[in-house]
Amino acid sequence: MIEAGEGPGARALSMTDYFQVFGLPRRLGVDAEALQRRFYELSRRYHPDFHGSAAPEDQARVLETSARLNAAYRVLRDPMARIEYLVQLEDGRETGDGGAAQPAAPPELLGEMFEIQEALAEARAGQLDAAARRALREQRERLIARRRDEEVRLSGPLTAAWDTAVPGERPALLEQLKRGLAVRAYLKTVIDDLGETLREAEAV
Repeated sequence: MIEAGEGPGARALSMTDYFQVFGLPRRLGVDAEALQRRFYELSRRYHPDFHGSAAPEDQARVLETSARLNAAYRVLRDPMARIEYLVQLEDGRETGDGGAAQPAAPPELLGEMFEIQEALAEARAGQLDAAARRALREQRERLIARRRDEEVRLSGPLTAAWDTAVPGERPALLEQLKRGLAVRAYLKTVIDDLGETLREAEAV
């Protein structure tokens, strides 16, 4: 957490996780308005324009601090990004902004998704008629709704359960969060594939 008396050479932001940047516990429920106020306060304090007369090494640290602050706010203000970040922290994984690998299909979705992938392969092999396009659009809308439901479950009941859990309950909850994120990510991949196939078909 950044204290009020720290100057341009402060290292606090670069040495902490995103929750600590704002002085927050590792909880999934966040007061969005309070987070925004704290972000604006810290942004003013560490904006590079206010440290133009500092030594070059201090200016470099201010730039690093400002970038870290912006990255932390970008993640913590978004409920899904916040859940993903906390899961990574709890797993002890790296939390840099690298490209993520394509998610594997969660076991409970395998059968349904296999049928959709077969339909996509057939669609790409030949032109789609109007009925097939309509069926794919309806399937895509169903998956969008399903993904939205999964996000509601993650940001509602599972978030509340995590924040009120005692330490012994958290490993099982962490697994539920991971499964929910995997379902959400895979659904997004299939939704995007369906959208791309429909756009290609309609462009012919």
